[in-house]
Amino acid sequence: MPEVVSPILDFPEVTLDSLKDVAEVLAEQTKGPTLILLHGDLGAGKTTFSRAFIRTLTHQEDLEVVSPTFTIMQTYDTPQGPLTHFDLYRIKSSDEIYELGLDDYLNHHICLIEWPERLDHLPPSRFDVYIGENPDGTRNITIHHS
Repeated sequence: MPEVVSPILDFPEVTLDSLKDVAEVLAEQTKGPTLILLHGDLGAGKTTFSRAFIRTLTHQEDLEVVSPTFTIMQTYDTPQGPLTHFDLYRIKSSDEIYELGLDDYLNHHICLIEWPERLDHLPPSRFDVYIGENPDGTRNITIHHS
């Protein structure tokens, strides 16, 4: 039976603006190659979370961070090492992303991956960030580490 991992952080009612604060907290704790998987429905706030995370790590509050929906990935230089932001929404097969060298990125970069359920297998050491929408428009965010 799989081990149930308790959340390390739980934010039940977060505004979309405050979502940035949660991303900043996680970014400030990130050192060296790290895998962060962003789970949530379309429009939940995964890209908003990513932008804040990337701006925090690059120390560039006004950095233009575009969603890599069409380019699949975008890499940024940070003092903690290279960071690659993946958006797998358009991926039809996980083979596509592995052909781009995902394994190498996982070993040497900080990786933010939106739509990780598109991958066949995921490394066991990672952060899973779950972003859900509440009826009142706030978000619930739960972060697990395994």
